Amino acid sequence: MIKYLIEKEFKQLFRHPFLPKLVFIFPCMIMFLMPWAMNQEIKNINLSVVDNDHSIVSRRLVDKLSTSTYFHITSLPASYEEGMEHIEMGTADIILEIPRYLERDFTNGKAAHVLIAANAVNGTKGGLGSSYLTSIIGSYSEELRAEHPSGGSVALQEGASVAAIPQISITTQNFFNPNLNYKLFMIPALMGMILTLLCGFLPALNIVSEKEVGTIEQINVTPVGKFTFILAKLIPYWVIGFVALTICLLLAWIIYGIVSVGSLVLVYFFAILFVLTMSGIGLVISNYSATMQQAMFVMFFCLLLFILTSGLFTPIASMPGWAQVITWFNPLRYFMEVMRMVFLKGSTLGQLLPQLSVLVLFVLIINSWAVWSYKKKQ
Repeated sequence: MIKYLIEKEFKQLFRHPFLPKLVFIFPCMIMFLMPWAMNQEIKNINLSVVDNDHSIVSRRLVDKLSTSTYFHITSLPASYEEGMEHIEMGTADIILEIPRYLERDFTNGKAAHVLIAANAVNGTKGGLGSSYLTSIIGSYSEELRAEHPSGGSVALQEGASVAAIPQISITTQNFFNPNLNYKLFMIPALMGMILTLLCGFLPALNIVSEKEVGTIEQINVTPVGKFTFILAKLIPYWVIGFVALTICLLLAWIIYGIVSVGSLVLVYFFAILFVLTMSGIGLVISNYSATMQQAMFVMFFCLLLFILTSGLFTPIASMPGWAQVITWFNPLRYFMEVMRMVFLKGSTLGQLLPQLSVLVLFVLIINSWAVWSYKKKQ
């Protein structure tokens, strides 16, 4: 019986004018566009430089900033007040004020202070921009010190505080992602989003559409058990999900050169648990929804909640306590943790036991709820 039901679902699926194309277009669009659209690097920061010194030292600093990919020097105002006008107009994000007698103070062995004033309306852009600028000025100060051992130092003045460049040598080691490639962090998580949409929400919309059309009434008067009916509805979308996951893995390797450090068998194993969980959530939504519009509103709310509390954009440890509690009930959070741990760290099954136990618990509870809440009238 289930064989014919699955065959019927596949025929309906491939007769649809858009869904078969979605299987290939959706993963490709996500993998092509999202890693670039969700770029966590801040570049092309508009910088206004107020050079009150007009010396060789100050001009070298301006030239060094102009060659950086992080900054775009938009103006060279004559005064700090004029630079603030650019901040207020939105044509500048940061002002760097180089004081008069910068070169003289440095040559005489004194600390020469420069001022950084950032537009903090966008706190992330202002904070990272100030950090990048501080790093470049620190590097420039080291260059000057190497050229003139008897000279002073270039210090930074942010607001009313003054911080001298420390004379400490720092060695940095980045584990698991040595080049700090944000795509290596984002792409495995994006695969979880694709499975959420294809395997969680599409089958739910399929069931609700049958409610609206009225064909589900024909199923209700047949001897087909509700478990068999639900399974026949889900299997085609599970197949679609794993096809999409395979496409994503291939695109990550071909386009970005990203391959999993850990076992791909482990990736597919956890994908099975995650797909079972998300399809169960979709079934629960469809069982309590009478129309497509109602189901889509609920799904949009769930998708937004899943993404925001999954750790895709904001680290969970940085969230407030009440938000971290909400993440405990988000299956997407655990699957993203698995994907990142397997891809970046090469984690084994033994190291993923906490995520495994939670996903298994989700599978049992949510699918039991889905089967129980489906009311089949005979």
